[in-house]
Amino acid sequence: MTGDLPPEGEWPALMRRAQDGDQVAYRMVLRALLPAIRKMTRRRIADEALAEDAVQETLMTLHRLRHTYDPGRPLRPWIAAIAHARSIDALRRSGRARRFEIVDEEAMAAAPDLRAPEPGEALGHEREVARLLDLLPQRQRMMVEMVKLRDMSLDDAADASRLSVPAVKSLLHRALARLREYGNS
Repeated sequence: MTGDLPPEGEWPALMRRAQDGDQVAYRMVLRALLPAIRKMTRRRIADEALAEDAVQETLMTLHRLRHTYDPGRPLRPWIAAIAHARSIDALRRSGRARRFEIVDEEAMAAAPDLRAPEPGEALGHEREVARLLDLLPQRQRMMVEMVKLRDMSLDDAADASRLSVPAVKSLLHRALARLREYGNS
């Protein structure tokens, strides 16, 4: 069955094509990644049903965050960080996390915050975020997207937007204040 799967060396290029909207490449990379994700997850979770839940959550998170992948970097460590986080989440929800030890702290520190909503909620949350962001002025929206959604540092956001760090902080502060107002109304 794995004979028709693309080799690991092709995964980054397939993910890049998927980021550009190529659905065939996206299906190919997901098919190729699924056995690796299952193996990563089952090394951490002995319970088969719980492991499969973590696999599905990993796939959902991968789908939601695929735009954040840097095709210039290997794909497996990025996927491993996502699978690791989803495994920990599954173990925590099941009450078994106390027996779990984080093995790769460096990968976890480098990974974005991957706490995903429940599968049925993801699309609704994405729509709500998009709706709220549409209410912001363009520069405030850009800062929220860079710093909060893409996890860019303030320095990186300042460089990318050609603004000073204090200007980025100010725009971000005003945007978050405005979003809180919208949330309270």
